[in-house]
Amino acid sequence: MPATPRPRHTTPQGAGRVPGAWWSRLQAGLRAGWLAVALVLASTAALSQGVELLTLRAARVEADLQMEFAARVALPRAVEDALQKGVPIYFVAEATLLRNRWYWRDERIARVSRSWRLALQPLTGVWRVSLGGLHQSYASLEEALAAVSRSAGWKLIEADRLDKDSSYYLEFSYRLDSSQLPGPMQFGLGGGADWTVGVSRTLRIEP
Repeated sequence: MPATPRPRHTTPQGAGRVPGAWWSRLQAGLRAGWLAVALVLASTAALSQGVELLTLRAARVEADLQMEFAARVALPRAVEDALQKGVPIYFVAEATLLRNRWYWRDERIARVSRSWRLALQPLTGVWRVSLGGLHQSYASLEEALAAVSRSAGWKLIEADRLDKDSSYYLEFSYRLDSSQLPGPMQFGLGGGADWTVGVSRTLRIEP
C-alpha cells in the first residue's frame, strides 16, 4: 500500500521579518518619545536654574503700606563659577504701585527698589552680602543667597495717600542684574541665557 504523503507546512513570504513600513513607524515613534523626554529634561533644568517666588505680600502696617517677599534662587553654573573666582554679582528687586484708570493709562503711585551685592572673600572663604551701607557675612553660599532673596517691612507708600474708592496693583520683579558687572564681563556676556535669572509677578492691592 503506497505511503500517504504528509502535508508540508510552508511559511508565508515575509514571515519572521518586520515589514518595512511598520518598522519605520516604530522608529519614528521611538524618536518622538526620546524627543519628548529630552524636552521635559530641558524644561526641568531651566526651572532649576531660575528663581522661584515663594512669598509676595503687601499690607497696611500702622501708617504705611508695606510689602515683603521671599524667593529661592538656583544659580547657573556660569554665575557660580564667576562668584568662586571673586567676581561680585548683584540682585535687584523692584516694586511699582499703580492705580487703575479706565479713561487713561494706569497711574504710577510709587516705585521702590533694592540692590544686594554678593561676593566671596578669597582670603577667608566667607560670603559677604551688602545692602546699602549694611554688610553681613555668611559661612556658605546657600546662606548668602537666602539673605539676598528676601525682604520684609519694605515701605511702599504712606497708607493715607491711597484712595479707598480706587483699585491698585503692584508690579514686582526680582532679578540678577548683569548691568552692574565689571565692564569686560558685560561685553563678553552678550545675551547669555546663563545670566538671565529672575522672576516677575503682579499683585492686587486692597487700599
